[in-house]
Amino acid sequence: MREVLREQGYGSSPATRLRDEDGRPLDELPAAVPLADDNLRLSVNAFFVTAGTRSVLIDTGASNAWHDPTMGLIYDALDEAGIDRAQVTDVAITHRHEDHVSGLIAPDGSEAFPELERVWIGSGDTSVFTGRLAPIRDRVVPVSETVAINDWTTAIPTPGHTPGHTVYDVRSSTGRLLVWGDTVNVPTLQFEQPNVSWELDGDQSQARAARAALLKQLAQPQCFVAGAHLDSPGIARVTAAGDGYALEYLAPPIG
Repeated sequence: MREVLREQGYGSSPATRLRDEDGRPLDELPAAVPLADDNLRLSVNAFFVTAGTRSVLIDTGASNAWHDPTMGLIYDALDEAGIDRAQVTDVAITHRHEDHVSGLIAPDGSEAFPELERVWIGSGDTSVFTGRLAPIRDRVVPVSETVAINDWTTAIPTPGHTPGHTVYDVRSSTGRLLVWGDTVNVPTLQFEQPNVSWELDGDQSQARAARAALLKQLAQPQCFVAGAHLDSPGIARVTAAGDGYALEYLAPPIG
């Protein structure tokens, strides 16, 4: 099995979106959290996972929905990796937000993946398939419980950030890779302080609990994480450290 990762680009968010356990903006940020023009700069990643002749693309980036020149580079990334978009029959979406789902439609309005058969997404997030994304609606597979989407990938509902937020558990002979969307938005802070939440979490308490449960799993041997907003290269090993966790980035592939 191999994992092909490519950074889509960057999004900017005000630091006030980081919240304490009472839902209030943090009084101050640790020095380890970098800012660009007084904003947080969040990487946006997608992951292409293959096993033999079968593959799944996890998240699709923003396409041109954000009108940001650093975004929507997934098509170039697939080309660089030698992957024909017609190979993509299954797309697994972590949640409904634009920087994860919009890449199903190319900037010219056409379907980005001409042989697409299934789009897996949490049942609480299927309402996103209207307007621009309406042509895909007939191939949506709602995920309402833990379910295998192929022989080596399982969809696990982890609501909180959105009602349908979903993590994808990829297994291989070398270990386990959990691919998530917005479980962590600011890796320089939320691993060390996992109780820090995000303003855009629909249910901050539920999102915090989901993050705690996933981090506990990831601290086990032979477990790795791939995150939509982790810094490049986006794949890492997690270890327990004090009251939180430490992150060690790895260069793909891991399997």
